[in-house]
Amino acid sequence: MKLLLIVLLVVVNYVGGTTPSRPNIVMILADDMGYQDVGFRDSNILTPNMDRLATEGVILENHYVMPQCSPTRSSLLSGRHAIRTGFWKGNIKPNEEWGLRLNETTIPEMLRRNGYATHGIGKWHCGMYTWDHTPVKRGFDTFFGLYLGAQKYFSHKRSGVLDFRSNYYDENGVFQDKLRRDLDGQYNTRLFSDEAVNLITNHDETNPLFLYLSYTAPHNPYDVSKKDVSNYAKGIGNKPNKVRPKYAAMISVMDEGIGKVVESLEEKGIMNNTVIVFLSDNGAVYGSAGAGSNYPLRGGKHSMFEGGIKTVSLVNSPLLNKSGYINTNLLEVTDWYATFQKMAGDDPAQHGKPQLPLDGEDIWDTISNDTPLGREEVLVNLYLQSMIQSSRAYEFLEKRDVETEEEEKEEVDGIESVADMNSGDNFALRWKNWKLLTGSFLSQGWIKQNQVEKDTIETDEYKDSSKEKKAKKYKDVTLLFNLEDDPRETNNVAEQNPDVVKIMMDKIAGYQEQMTPVNAWKTSKKGKKGGVWRPWVDRS
Repeated sequence: MKLLLIVLLVVVNYVGGTTPSRPNIVMILADDMGYQDVGFRDSNILTPNMDRLATEGVILENHYVMPQCSPTRSSLLSGRHAIRTGFWKGNIKPNEEWGLRLNETTIPEMLRRNGYATHGIGKWHCGMYTWDHTPVKRGFDTFFGLYLGAQKYFSHKRSGVLDFRSNYYDENGVFQDKLRRDLDGQYNTRLFSDEAVNLITNHDETNPLFLYLSYTAPHNPYDVSKKDVSNYAKGIGNKPNKVRPKYAAMISVMDEGIGKVVESLEEKGIMNNTVIVFLSDNGAVYGSAGAGSNYPLRGGKHSMFEGGIKTVSLVNSPLLNKSGYINTNLLEVTDWYATFQKMAGDDPAQHGKPQLPLDGEDIWDTISNDTPLGREEVLVNLYLQSMIQSSRAYEFLEKRDVETEEEEKEEVDGIESVADMNSGDNFALRWKNWKLLTGSFLSQGWIKQNQVEKDTIETDEYKDSSKEKKAKKYKDVTLLFNLEDDPRETNNVAEQNPDVVKIMMDKIAGYQEQMTPVNAWKTSKKGKKGGVWRPWVDRS
């Protein structure tokens, strides 16, 4: 899934002359949006509002996320790599009994303890098997949207079961779960945009605002009205992929909503003190199953190639000291927690909940002044089957769910070394201009500009997963690419650079020390009883 993430930070004043102090923050995410699917990258999809934010701001060319929705969202909200949060094993599927662990501090939780009003809109996808894992229990004052990873855009159902609600605490401090059957038939992208505008319009400026606007667009199902396709995608042909016009219209409707959000900030009189950050969670689905374009990058969602993990990302603000340029520093999705934490003036030591070690860095100065960050490597993921425990206990009952990071590390230290990875494991890392992929992982190729038709690039060792009914994988291989010379990842140079491969492979053990073991998958059908998705496990 792609997450398209936009972060609007409304800034009141400055710390140290550069860092905005206690800004209002509006974070907008889109889901499964292609790297090329914006006008400023010569797409045939209409995105005038995103284009304006990009051309008047800073494009983040080397901003990395995870290949799927839940892992990116958990890292964004916690400021910690998926190897720490347990999301290294992938997405949370409906009925699965796990989520972002309760010892993790989230961005809204951190901001709320610093006086912020916090509101979540749209897609959650960080766990819902207990009420304590749902958004309002994780730091949001209110939530309007869905708990799962996708839904039909008009009926708001997943597998025929409703997943749309408003959550909040009433005036007596009682948690409310209001199902939104009354919105049946209304397009969720516009509902999310309207809710954001309403919250901005009615915001009490006594406290700073954190607004998390997480669209499901353009994630499948490719669901949009014929009128919107006619208005927004007339010039987009349906060959070789008949659903691309719908996909394009879905993005344009989202862009329309982004424009309304910006307009509401202007009407509120706070746009001059606003920082806008726009990201995508992962690339578009690759091949005939998708409708997006990650051109010129290789691969897409679910893969560790650049098309799956390098996404549309930008910052826009009159508070930037430098704008109208492309920032090439190595950035990652975990950086936003540390960046917002400094802006909020948060001191973890002043709060009862222990602050787990962060993996991200404060990147405001890097973006605002185009100064070098000094980062040389970004972990894509490390997947080790040996770190999946046989226990099927609820994770909140496990000791480690409330333990400190030091205790976590002691537990991991007892696990066998990974000097030799097992068949089925994988590891991907960017180090300087090098990109290493090793183990067993999804094989994906390239597509042509503005379409999903395959490009002609193919090598002897490359097998396109789209050529098989069942997705094909590389098995126990090592690929090394020099991204400076080969940004499309076409030429494997591992044999010519054994020293580089060794340096990067030697980093596996260090990352394993940071990994959180996970339990075997545990599922239940109790979460969709009565025609409504809701938590089904009682923690009491």
